Amino acid sequence: MYIKQIIIQGFKSYKDQTVIEPFSPGTNVIVGRNGSGKSNFFAAIRFVLSDNYNQMSREERQGLLHEGSGSAVMSAYVEIIFDNSDDRFPTGGKELILRRTIGSKKDEYSLDRKVVTKNDVINLLEAAGFSRSNPYYIVPQGRVSALTNMKESDRLNLMKEVAGTQVYEARRAESLKIMNETNNKREKIDELLGYIKERLAELEEEKEELRGFQDKDRDRRCLEYALYYQEQQAFQSQLERIENMRQNGLESTEQIRNELKDAEKTIAKLDAEITKLTREMDLLKIDRRQLDEERRKTAKDKAVSELKVKNLFDGQSAAAQAQQQHDAELKAVRKEMADSKHELERITPVYDERRKKENEIRLQMDTAEAARTRLYNKQTRSSQFKNKAARDKWLRDEIEDLRTNIMSQKANKLTTAEDVARLLSRDEEKLRHMTETALHEKHDAENRLGHSMDGATKRGLATIRRLKREQDVPGAYGTLAELFEVNEAYRLAAEQIAGNSLFHYVVQDSRTSEFIIEQLNRQKGGRVTFMPLDQLRPRQVNLPRSQDAVPLLSKIRYDPKYEKAFQQVFGKVVVCRTLAIATQYARSHGVDAITPEGDQASKRGAMTGGYIEPGRSRLEAVHALNQTRDSHEHLQSQLEELGHRIEQKGQQITQAMGELQKAEQKLRHLQGGFDPLRNQLSSKHAYLEREKAHLEAAIKRREKVEKNMKDFTETLAAHEAELSSEFKKALSPAEERQLSELEKQVDQLQKEWNETSRQRGEVERRKQILEANISENLEQRLNQLISQEIENTVSGPSGNLKEAQRELKRLQKAADEVETKLQETETQIEQLSGKVARREVSKAENEQHLQEISVKEAKQRTLIEKSQSKKAVYSAQAADAAKAIRDLGVLPDDFSKYENLDSKQIDSRLKRVRNALKKYQHVNKKAFEQYNSFTSQQDQLLKRRSELDASQRSIKELIEHLDERKDEAIERTFKQVSKEFATIFEKLVPAGHGRLVIQRRTDKRQIDPESRDDYRTAVAALLQSISDEAGTQFICTTFRPEIVLVADKCYGVTFSNKASSIDVYSSEEALNFVDGEAKGR
Repeated sequence: MYIKQIIIQGFKSYKDQTVIEPFSPGTNVIVGRNGSGKSNFFAAIRFVLSDNYNQMSREERQGLLHEGSGSAVMSAYVEIIFDNSDDRFPTGGKELILRRTIGSKKDEYSLDRKVVTKNDVINLLEAAGFSRSNPYYIVPQGRVSALTNMKESDRLNLMKEVAGTQVYEARRAESLKIMNETNNKREKIDELLGYIKERLAELEEEKEELRGFQDKDRDRRCLEYALYYQEQQAFQSQLERIENMRQNGLESTEQIRNELKDAEKTIAKLDAEITKLTREMDLLKIDRRQLDEERRKTAKDKAVSELKVKNLFDGQSAAAQAQQQHDAELKAVRKEMADSKHELERITPVYDERRKKENEIRLQMDTAEAARTRLYNKQTRSSQFKNKAARDKWLRDEIEDLRTNIMSQKANKLTTAEDVARLLSRDEEKLRHMTETALHEKHDAENRLGHSMDGATKRGLATIRRLKREQDVPGAYGTLAELFEVNEAYRLAAEQIAGNSLFHYVVQDSRTSEFIIEQLNRQKGGRVTFMPLDQLRPRQVNLPRSQDAVPLLSKIRYDPKYEKAFQQVFGKVVVCRTLAIATQYARSHGVDAITPEGDQASKRGAMTGGYIEPGRSRLEAVHALNQTRDSHEHLQSQLEELGHRIEQKGQQITQAMGELQKAEQKLRHLQGGFDPLRNQLSSKHAYLEREKAHLEAAIKRREKVEKNMKDFTETLAAHEAELSSEFKKALSPAEERQLSELEKQVDQLQKEWNETSRQRGEVERRKQILEANISENLEQRLNQLISQEIENTVSGPSGNLKEAQRELKRLQKAADEVETKLQETETQIEQLSGKVARREVSKAENEQHLQEISVKEAKQRTLIEKSQSKKAVYSAQAADAAKAIRDLGVLPDDFSKYENLDSKQIDSRLKRVRNALKKYQHVNKKAFEQYNSFTSQQDQLLKRRSELDASQRSIKELIEHLDERKDEAIERTFKQVSKEFATIFEKLVPAGHGRLVIQRRTDKRQIDPESRDDYRTAVAALLQSISDEAGTQFICTTFRPEIVLVADKCYGVTFSNKASSIDVYSSEEALNFVDGEAKGR
């Protein structure tokens, strides 16, 4: 084992990391100028291996750190790498790396790069031979001189220290100390034994008097036990009677509470029904107000129309019959079309996808058929008219009719759009009323819930809701109460277990909670307790499962991603049928238990419970608030959507009004003096304000009008094109080809349409028949009747009369419908009023019943409280009796002879016994105990004195043995040292000889650079011989060439920029250095 390499950094003059080349296992020489850092190098080795740097203060540790220019050094270390090939260190490795690191606040060792304690390092070094009792493996400057100049007495002490006699001296002194302590203990024991003997003689006299006292006292305790036992039995019977009364009262109270809950539920249900019926009545009153306004407006319009019909009828009574027939036919057609459309609307939603395909095919087919029809009509007109003038006259008439129809259809479109807007406005008013009602209910629910929590939590939750509305807060899930549902039977138990945890806010992780807390602090928005799911670590508990006890968590419904939060709050609780069962499970299984009524039994032994008013349930308040909030938000969104639709319809009406104005202007240009048509347009404006058709029917009618306008426009364009063309008796070749292609196209589309219709099934075929009937029959007939009506209107006053009669009939029908709806509304309001009144009566009766039950329950509770007070008194008295029985202690064997005595006999005998005991008032009641105690102490002291005598003999023998061992160790060490001294002296001074016992004149100088040359040469030769023969490693410093010549490896220490460094020197470089130093001196 030898030092293989040393690494220094930050220690004294060595600032940077200094990695010294590996040392030789033989002799290594360090050379360098004074102040270069040689002494610091050896101090670094002692810093790791010796005890010179122990228990240093902060200033002392700071003094070991490098101090120089540049940045300050905060820590330093010295690392020594040993070659452990011979396994001197019991680590099992070929190398051992020992490092010591020091700083202003730390001092630690590491072994093979692992931190170890100082004691571990000391034990390891001692195992390898680095003993603290023999620290001569490091020879610092001045030690040799100190040994040679030492006094004879000091040299003798050194010899003893080397021999290890200090251990013997320490043990001898310790043994003598123990002997003195033993003698002191023996003297004390002798004093105690004398006192005990005197005390035992006194106690012998007191024992006889004590026996008489014990006999009487035995009788007293037996009599007192009999008396206390009878009192205890009497108190116990009273307690049993009170307990039976309490059990009966509890059953009655439970029945009363059930009735109370049922009555409260009935009242709550009636309140909900009354609220619902009142809301329906409010909506019906709104409808009644609107219908009443509509009735007045319709009556006014009807009076105006009747006056107009009367004026027109005076000049055209003959046309009345034709007009009535026309109106009847028009009504029949419209009714048939309405019925067909109603049936079509009923079956259409089921087949929307196939209908879309069929409509596409139908549209293509209609377009082709229209084109084909126009060509057929053109071909027919070619044979119908004799010349171009006749054809053109017919075309102009048709064009005029089509323009009139287009204007009429535009007016219908405008009327339909206004009807839609009016219906939407009515829906908006209803929705607005429902929204206000929902908002009021939401505020009521918030107030009820707010009373069950503190103000800071209420403000905090409100701030979080506002924050979630204003900006997206991912990971904020809601309060615990909002995230689960529980059966009504277990609602109260869940609420009692959770407590204020119901309002703890569940979030995804701690970052989300930190963000919300920052917002709450910034806005001063209250205080909320958060439950970050990533921070929760609920402890799993093995809960019992039986018919009497089930885990509360199994009765709660929640999203699995909130599992940790619910395990944290409800995971350690079981629900039991009764409080007695709950107490049993809490005691036997160490869990918290609760009954469905809310009575709790803690695993620590505490029990809580009592009556809980159902109407103040926080869970019900939370769920009611959530329902009203969802309803209000849904109605609010519907109201906003309806507002957008109303705005869109207003824009459409404005656009239609503009188109209508343009059409009127164009009509005035076409027919400047066409007054009947302007009257018709004026009536259409009035029609826009009075039409009360339903919203969906108006939209359907608008789509139909747009389709008719498209057909009329295409036909008008075709007629105008034909009017501008030449008159021919037959179609042109191009038209003949187009007609042929259209025939083929129509046939192909018809086949596709038939195939699609066949796939749609029986209901689809019915739908096809309805569509064909509407498009090919009813719409054409309706268009013809409307065209006739327009023609009659355009033709003169008779048209105005028909229009006025139709308008009057429509107004009459509208008035009848409004009156019917108004009567129906009034009837519904009366019915609802009756229902509300009946429920109000029922509610009053239930409230009266509830009050009676509450009074009955209060009386029952007062009775139970009184019985509990009596129970407490009897329990205290029974406990006093039991305590008195316990205080009597263990009874004699003959106590049973007093069990059958009555209380009077017991009192009499007890009085006589107590009088007899008065003469023993001064007796020593502990004489027997004291006698036995002193006897036991005497035996223990005698035994202890024998042990001390044996211990003293052993100590004397040990001291004699140690004295012999010490003399032997000194003699043996002296012989070894004397022999080695003679041998070394002979090597150093070949011409002389020396022995340790001979006193001689010693040289006051140490063997150092100041020694004589022949001595230095001898020392160098001695070092080399020891290194070669014993395999000993030397690391030394010198200023002379003698040791350099025998060194296996040389190193030079240099000092530059206030920092030292060590490099390998060759023998020549080392000799040149020491020669230069010698010449410099």
